[in-house]
Amino acid sequence: MSQTDAPEAYETLLDHVEQTTYISDAAQLIGWDQQVTMPADGTPARAKQLSALSSVLHERQTDETLGEALDALADADLTDEQAAVVREVEESYEGATRVPESLVRERTELSAEAQDAWESARADDEFDQFAPVLERRRELERERADHLDPDREPYRVLYEGLEPAFPEPMVESIFDDLRERLVPLIESIRASAVTLADPFEATYDEATQEALNREALELLGYDFDRGRLDTSAHPFTSGTQFDARVTTRFDPEAPLEALNATIHEFGHATYMLGVPQSEYGTPLGSERYEIHESQSRFWENHVARTEAFWEYFTPTFNDHLGTDFDARTLFEAANRIYPNNLIRVEADELTYHMHIVLRTEVERAFVAGEIDVEEIPRVWNDKMEEYLGVRPETDAEGCLQDVHWTGGFGGFQSYTIGSVAAAQLDATLREERDDVDELIRNGNFEPLLTWMEENVHAHGQRYPADELMEVVTGEPLTADYFLEYVESKFGELYDL
Repeated sequence: MSQTDAPEAYETLLDHVEQTTYISDAAQLIGWDQQVTMPADGTPARAKQLSALSSVLHERQTDETLGEALDALADADLTDEQAAVVREVEESYEGATRVPESLVRERTELSAEAQDAWESARADDEFDQFAPVLERRRELERERADHLDPDREPYRVLYEGLEPAFPEPMVESIFDDLRERLVPLIESIRASAVTLADPFEATYDEATQEALNREALELLGYDFDRGRLDTSAHPFTSGTQFDARVTTRFDPEAPLEALNATIHEFGHATYMLGVPQSEYGTPLGSERYEIHESQSRFWENHVARTEAFWEYFTPTFNDHLGTDFDARTLFEAANRIYPNNLIRVEADELTYHMHIVLRTEVERAFVAGEIDVEEIPRVWNDKMEEYLGVRPETDAEGCLQDVHWTGGFGGFQSYTIGSVAAAQLDATLREERDDVDELIRNGNFEPLLTWMEENVHAHGQRYPADELMEVVTGEPLTADYFLEYVESKFGELYDL
């Protein structure tokens, strides 16, 4: 093909992808509405709406025009940015063309129904209400995996279908390193004579906590002209570089949990808001799935759980809640290890990863057909007891606590990989700047935001996640920085 033909084919592809993205973002917005503001009885119509949109999206993602443009660009002389766009579109196209539209429509409709079923089952503490939907989800996900690649184990196909980007052998190696060093570290902390502060004895109403969380977002640099704060059953972030919305949830007895969740979601929002506005609608204006979690973990753990942060934020915290804590007390409270905690989103930095191991093992066995749906609560509870020494008394505290199975399987690994990537990014940032703690102590978060925007967000999907980590940090993703970070911090806190 001649170079003069390349721009025309590329522009055809780009226009098609942009229009498809706009429709997808509209579907995402009404999905946000379902979880935040939709009336309780709106699910039947919402399921049909999302199903119809998924059908339209699938038609566009498998359109022959897109395939013809990709064929025309196969040997084109493209810039690096254009080649990255073509690579991402081609991967999406190849996956979409293997899955029938009817299955796409049915999966989307089931997701909307499953959201409603999960919320009801969790509120009533009745797994049996959710089990039929979950069993149907397994059938559809196995069917989808068979269309994508019938020669491989379904769970691995589903995992890779969520754009893990980090090669599976790398992920498995990292998990092995974490198991080897985190388990004994947690046991050492459990045996330590040191008890960190747990100062909360009063209750704090939702309005008071919401005001605190809203000010925290403002101080960190969240742009409320391009976002908002709401509550939902499970904290999440949704949006684009023009409109990235965060949600949280409140416990009257545990104000730090909502604050941690809000700052975690702030990290996701910074990534959405930080990708190039000029590239909206294209892969260069979109985020990487597993890099997303590195951004939330960076702000939650490497900023908001530092002693420098609490030296800055303690007066604000006390003003809102009517308390009189000192910075060291709140720093310890923010970093206390709770081996007996049952809830993943409320877990500390160390035990959190055993929650991820548990979920990955349960869903892998379920997808493989090694356990039946009715066995999930027992298997979940057995593994919780094995890994964390505690056993849930209710399904709501156990296998119903997470919303993720309403949408599919194979994504929990990204949470741990995100923490590992966050530590490596933090180490690189601190190598380049020796004033990070001083910036945090003074409430000057803009340089941290700018560093992430320039080094991570600005690339969009130009690089696969493993390449992006090498571009930013100079080496492949490794567990070393995360392990050094937690062993140093918690060794000091618990006098190990």
